[in-house]
Amino acid sequence: MDFEQRLQKAIERGQKVSSEKSAAQAQNALSEDELKSLHSRYRLQLSEHIEECLRKTADHFPGFRFNSLVSEGWGASIHRDDVARGIGGRPSNFYSRLEIVVRPYSPVQIVELVGKATIRNKEIFNRSHFQRLTEVDIDTLMGLVDAWVLEFAELYAAQR
Repeated sequence: MDFEQRLQKAIERGQKVSSEKSAAQAQNALSEDELKSLHSRYRLQLSEHIEECLRKTADHFPGFRFNSLVSEGWGASIHRDDVARGIGGRPSNFYSRLEIVVRPYSPVQIVELVGKATIRNKEIFNRSHFQRLTEVDIDTLMGLVDAWVLEFAELYAAQR
């Protein structure tokens, strides 16, 4: 067998492997409806966890009001307004807020968490984290929610 024949056989083997791989990926690929359903399941789990964490946090800091959110995503927020004496004895308003939401399904096929925190009019963080829908580790995402809430609680307690 000469080089030309061996080259042709190598190319044919490579093409066969490629077509088998493509067929396996197509078989494993989820349909758009299945992906939307999967996103909804994760969104529900995460939004319930967010609400639970923020309710508990609001209970530890009197004056915080809790709100469920369904606008730019699903989640919750806690917020409060404080009035204190400012320069020259004039009243000053201070605003504190923590908001965490799960963004709606998009063609990008990800689960995205967004967190925003403000303490006494100062932005503490504005974060976004995502995972591919087919590779979601729900425990990691819930741990991230916990970490954001705990960070806010610690920083708020330190500034009181």
